[in-house]
Amino acid sequence: MSKIKQPKPKWLTIVGIGEDGLAGLGDEAKRLIAKAEIIFGGKRHLALVASFAKGEARPWPVPFDAEMADVLALAGRNVCVLASGDPFFHGVGATLARKVKAQEMHVIPAPSAVSLAAARLGWALQDIETVSLHGRSLDLIRPLLQPNARILALTSDAEAPAAIARLLTELDFGTSLLTVLEALGGPNETLRSTRANAFDIENINPLNVLAIEIDSNPQARVLPLTSGLADHLFDHDGQITKREIRAITLSALAPRRGELLWDIGAGSGSIGIEWMLAHPSMRAIAIEADPIRAARIGRNAAACGVPGLVVVESTAPTALTKLDTPDAIFIGGGGSDAGVLSAAIKALRAGGRLVANAVTLEMETLLLARHVSLGGDLTRINISRASPVGSMQAWRPAMPVTQWSWVKP
Repeated sequence: MSKIKQPKPKWLTIVGIGEDGLAGLGDEAKRLIAKAEIIFGGKRHLALVASFAKGEARPWPVPFDAEMADVLALAGRNVCVLASGDPFFHGVGATLARKVKAQEMHVIPAPSAVSLAAARLGWALQDIETVSLHGRSLDLIRPLLQPNARILALTSDAEAPAAIARLLTELDFGTSLLTVLEALGGPNETLRSTRANAFDIENINPLNVLAIEIDSNPQARVLPLTSGLADHLFDHDGQITKREIRAITLSALAPRRGELLWDIGAGSGSIGIEWMLAHPSMRAIAIEADPIRAARIGRNAAACGVPGLVVVESTAPTALTKLDTPDAIFIGGGGSDAGVLSAAIKALRAGGRLVANAVTLEMETLLLARHVSLGGDLTRINISRASPVGSMQAWRPAMPVTQWSWVKP
């Protein structure tokens, strides 16, 4: 008869502390803090519990260790970590949970800043968008700028609300209502509102949440939620997968949560950008040999709200050897160069998808040969657009595209 495996004891306690400090801590939280051997936290949090904590206080190291090595080294001992608000909302709890099993942790959260902000404004959490801009690019807010949207943004400092107001005004969302919620839950809590194009709030507390009620006009730069963004939303020199072809290509690439795409011969970066817009967890690497185009890809990625897109300025297949293994690969440019297609096929993980588009006879010949040897799907895409012929209109066909899509066995 097999023995029942006993769960490990809970050695790690994580306690969330709000701006109300000790007043917001319950008896259980205080009891666990008091009996901890070692207590980690910021200096402010450690000072709050100093009157009843008996264990050794250890302030977070500077610079902060995102790997939490000091905490993990004490596994099995009675350790407590103090955190701001809800430790599992962009906090240390989520970081520790990647290393420590949930059965080994005792977590007592406080309300998150987002929960407090929603409560103050009377906003239903399930109906709003949230984004953390703490230590991250403000461009991440761009995809959320949809008509009539309500957004709660966690900021890094006192300057962020004004910077976001300038961005909104630049993108023709200037009449949007902004509310800066400062020091939520504490004695210095303050709410102040203004329009983005008239932002005049000063002396903002660095601990703030920015609430945005989007108001847009017809000229506002709204990023549609479907694939196949209008070509004018990308800066390009003509080397771009056109809107209709791009939508078909992204459908064939079939993005799935958390996946990595290689965009080989990226041109304007439009495929990798739209891949990342599918979900915040998506990753993409754009490989582009031309330095002017590579710089343009970075600007396009920021302008479309996916500043995390990685640009590799190099030539395939050389550039492919040191990259993380992809879940999907798109070959748009340079696919007929020696070794590119073979290197891409070799690099792709089992079950991964490869999509290659051809407009030249040379590239089409390569794709036809691969289809014969490996299978997959061949699609011929023909797009025609109406254009003037004298005083009338006629169909003007674009260059046809041959697309090969394949799943690696």
